[in-house]
Amino acid sequence: MKNKNSVITDANEAVASVAFRVSETIAIYPITPSSPMAESCEEWAVKGKKNIWGTTPSISQLQSEGGVAGSVHGALQTGTLMTTFTASQGLLLMIPNMYKIAGELTSFVMHVSARALASHGLSIFGDQTDVMACRQTGFAMLCSNSVQEAHDMALIAHASTLESRVPFLHFFDGFRTSHEVNTYEAISDDIIKEMIPYEKVIEFRRRALSPDRPFIRGTAQNPDVYFQSWEARNSFYDKCADIVEANMLKFGKLTGRTYKPYEYVGAADAEEIVVMMGSGAETTEAVANYINSNGGKVGVLKVRMYRPFSVKKFIAAIPQTVKKITVLDRTKELGAMGEPLFEEVSASIAEARGSGLVPSSFDPKVIGGRYGLGSKDYTPAMAKGVFDNMSADKPKNHFSVGIVDDVTNNSIDYNPEFKLDDSSVLSAVFFGLGSDGTVGANKNTIKIIGNETPNYAQAYFVYDSKKSGGITVSHLRFGPNPIKAPYLISNAQFVGCHQFSFMEKYNVLECAAEGAVFLLNSIHDAKTVWKYLNRDVQQTIINKKLKFYVIDAYHVAKSMGMGGRINTIMQTCYFAISGVLPPEEAIAKIKAAIEKTYGKKGPQVVQKNFAAVDASVSNLQQVEVPTEVTAEYGFGPAVANDAPDFVKRVTAVMMRDQGDKLPVSALPVDGTWPSATTQWEKRNIAIEVPSWNPDLCIQCAKCATICPHAAIRAKFYSNEELKNAPASFKHVAFRSPKNPDCSFTIQVAAEDCTGCGLCATVCPGKSRTEEGVKALMMTAQEPIREQEKENFKFFMSLPNPDRLKLTETVKDVQFRQPLFEFSGSCAGCGETPYVKMLTQLFGDRLYIANATGCSSIYGGNLPTTPYCVNEHGRGPAWANSLFEDNAEFGFGFRISLDKKEEMAKDLVQKLAPKLGDDFVKSIMEADQSNEAGIAAQRERVAALKDKLAGDSSFEAVAVRELADDLVKKSVWILGGDGWAYDIGYGGLDHVLASGKNVNIMVMDTEVYSNTGGQMSKSTPMGAVAKFASEGKSMPKKDLGMLAIDYGNVYVAQVSIGANDAQVIKAMTEANSYDGPSLIIAYCHCISHGYNLINGPAQQKAAVDSGYWPLYRYDPRKIAAGENPFKLDSKDPKIPVIEYMKVENRFKMLQMLNPERAAELDANAQKFVDARWAKYKYLAERK
Repeated sequence: MKNKNSVITDANEAVASVAFRVSETIAIYPITPSSPMAESCEEWAVKGKKNIWGTTPSISQLQSEGGVAGSVHGALQTGTLMTTFTASQGLLLMIPNMYKIAGELTSFVMHVSARALASHGLSIFGDQTDVMACRQTGFAMLCSNSVQEAHDMALIAHASTLESRVPFLHFFDGFRTSHEVNTYEAISDDIIKEMIPYEKVIEFRRRALSPDRPFIRGTAQNPDVYFQSWEARNSFYDKCADIVEANMLKFGKLTGRTYKPYEYVGAADAEEIVVMMGSGAETTEAVANYINSNGGKVGVLKVRMYRPFSVKKFIAAIPQTVKKITVLDRTKELGAMGEPLFEEVSASIAEARGSGLVPSSFDPKVIGGRYGLGSKDYTPAMAKGVFDNMSADKPKNHFSVGIVDDVTNNSIDYNPEFKLDDSSVLSAVFFGLGSDGTVGANKNTIKIIGNETPNYAQAYFVYDSKKSGGITVSHLRFGPNPIKAPYLISNAQFVGCHQFSFMEKYNVLECAAEGAVFLLNSIHDAKTVWKYLNRDVQQTIINKKLKFYVIDAYHVAKSMGMGGRINTIMQTCYFAISGVLPPEEAIAKIKAAIEKTYGKKGPQVVQKNFAAVDASVSNLQQVEVPTEVTAEYGFGPAVANDAPDFVKRVTAVMMRDQGDKLPVSALPVDGTWPSATTQWEKRNIAIEVPSWNPDLCIQCAKCATICPHAAIRAKFYSNEELKNAPASFKHVAFRSPKNPDCSFTIQVAAEDCTGCGLCATVCPGKSRTEEGVKALMMTAQEPIREQEKENFKFFMSLPNPDRLKLTETVKDVQFRQPLFEFSGSCAGCGETPYVKMLTQLFGDRLYIANATGCSSIYGGNLPTTPYCVNEHGRGPAWANSLFEDNAEFGFGFRISLDKKEEMAKDLVQKLAPKLGDDFVKSIMEADQSNEAGIAAQRERVAALKDKLAGDSSFEAVAVRELADDLVKKSVWILGGDGWAYDIGYGGLDHVLASGKNVNIMVMDTEVYSNTGGQMSKSTPMGAVAKFASEGKSMPKKDLGMLAIDYGNVYVAQVSIGANDAQVIKAMTEANSYDGPSLIIAYCHCISHGYNLINGPAQQKAAVDSGYWPLYRYDPRKIAAGENPFKLDSKDPKIPVIEYMKVENRFKMLQMLNPERAAELDANAQKFVDARWAKYKYLAERK
């Protein structure tokens, strides 16, 4: 029976609710998956919520996690209760301060949603690698296994740190626990006050710095006392375990939920146990119960207190009958004897035997294993495999479970068909597309069920790193008892597929139970849908006796003015079919949830959702399932037959969402993956794609310029090439005196298009006779897919125009092959057109250092990669290091390339007697300032290699390896505003000051886009963002002017939607400048809160209002006696409010706090006016 204090949230919110109430100051910085904790605290503070002592905690956002750690240290030293939230690389940036905080015995708790670290690749997903990197800092470490535990341990940690003076790191599994929504009993303020007596707060304050009782901390110590000072703290750590245990007992008396630092569950006379910490312990406990109910003698020891590790308490928790112990770690420590918890357990048993804590006869065999890295699902089947391995005569040690290691053969086998009985639990799985609203709707669904019925509820959401456009899978469970199942559903009674295209490539019905309900979003109605399903799907529906329903949710959404947001419609259908609640009650609850979720976006949005709910049930249709399969085809190959071998063997498996089945041998050992693989993906996610009318086209190529995904291309070619063209291939005479007898085509890659509509929006070719008809019109994708597939294949076979004959006009640049295509960026993305253009200009000689963020995810997120190669096999060389160090990373590219060029030239000069002085001179003095010069140098390099072929001298061998470095390379450093304005600004500033020839492009969305839309120093005044719920009060940082102040940095501010020609000028000028350059590019973003089909118009409005002035600053003009600063935009035509009123990020504040909105809007206009006056003064100087 649920307690009256039961609530349903995820662990992030459960932890934040405690941390907020026991803190006075909170320092924050966004990083997945911990950001929601900080977001919740900031929202509560804005609303004036109080902590248990009656004050609202102050929230401060820093520029990085390193900055957070420093401010935490400062606040603690001056006597305020402080907390923070972080994960992964962010946690690592805090380690230096963690040593200081622990060394000074400062009471403090940080909450960590434990996450994988970037190593061979980045992972935003959960394991315990990050927290294990902190085990030596002196922080106590408490681990929570569930949402309820995370809520409870948060309080126990805060109580224990004040009593012990030892700082605490409280952690729980990222995503699997942090983002799991579950029912739990909330802790009241009264209980918190019982746990944290104010006397302890007073003691903490009295240790603070104060000029009223001065002392100093942070001295520099010499060899005479440094060692002793370390040892002086021993007694505090010796007492810490007892303090934690006492607080756990006290908490149990207050709440009825009793914990232990090391808690054993299972048979009292167990012979085999598993030791582990984190969410996986819940799964293992459930399997242990199953084994014991079938006559086994096993158990699980849950480690909640990892630091300080109490040997005495740990050993006391182990049944003395135990003969074998398996220790499971959710981390990998290369080069170590074993992973951290394994080493701790092994050493503890050895010490206990040596010190007499246990009899010498107690000598269990200790086995180590690894599981769940990077959020790899840990299932009951895997847990059963762990017990099976332990019971073997010769159990495998240092094993992995959940993967197939066919290289070092360390993995153990398990039966994937093993499942636990969960007949009392109802479950549902929903497949959606990132940004279609499926996840948000299911969060509302689980809260409706959890709050409005007697049921306990659990929800977990699986998605990749993409901000939108990736597949999402929602797993919902509810039942009469608390749900402790931290693993994915494999036997669902309801399966919803919200994207029809998924039926072609994913086995969405694999998880359906026999007799389950299947709901499909389909443009085909109940009478016709069957013939569009493949043989495998049809067979599954028949074999599993599924009840099958369809609805054309996109039609309903479009008719209600909701665009592609189908979430409410599919949610309503779920309630209508499932019968979880009476239909009228369900609809009322859904509408209440809509009001709560979308209320701040305005009444229009709410009413559209209401209308969609009302229209949903009437459009729902049940399919009469035939008794026989009628389709002749099954799941087709994931990629075309002409795909490279690696793509067929590895990439294709991942594209089918079957990457879990790939063995170790299939994967690169060092994180090196092939380029140019998005061309094989063919996502088919667009409902509509552009259709070209050649008769209306003015051949401007604006459509190809603005396309975020390079899914629409322009090309001219000889008429002779058309002899093998498909009948449906469209073309028209090319209007160019320089290229007679040529045809022109605009071609869409229908399978790769995302349907954003930007191309049709910017198209200027209009019919003179038909209103609203343009050269590009959006049309349904499915009817033309096969035809356009053939047309695009033919289009790609046409020769590309000679680059040397193309100019740098907008039109001609689009005739150059984009070497960045079909990325996973959001439909309508404002960043990728710049990246694509960069590759069209310099892609065959381009190095890219990419900061972590949106651009690294759409640029390098598996399974496929968008950077590609030209017909000569050349293309961008791309790499990502970290978030904070990208400028320095790219700087490293430059100094390396400069050195290699220097060495190559030195060797060539030494070989002059063999090569000839004139030939050497032509290489050394080559003009590579344009395409022709680059091409000529490549020819000379090829000749150089030919001349030295067969020469085995050191110089010849060395120069052959370095010869390509004699061709000028273009180094570009890419990233977003979170990197450039905040966490990476120090490095960016240093690199600009270095004078080195690097080019930096900041794709400015004015928020931390990839982490969820948090405020950066680029966020404009008056905008609402996460961490700025009340609207940002300070103006946007003027990054360009800060760079211009150096005097020797090329700087441009650009907007492709407002002036694409200026973007090309800026890029080519920056590339030609022999020194540092900075381009700041305006990028519209879904975080701005409007339909991105209007993105180009908003970019123009930003320029027309003076909010985003276009300019170029070229230091080369100073030497020529010219003004280096040129304004490329005209005097503002419209007030800033005209630009702002379109976007929800500004409109939200007008709804929430009209007075503040008016004040900030007025201040924003004043700021824009003052800045424009300054820029105009600079531009008009002589």
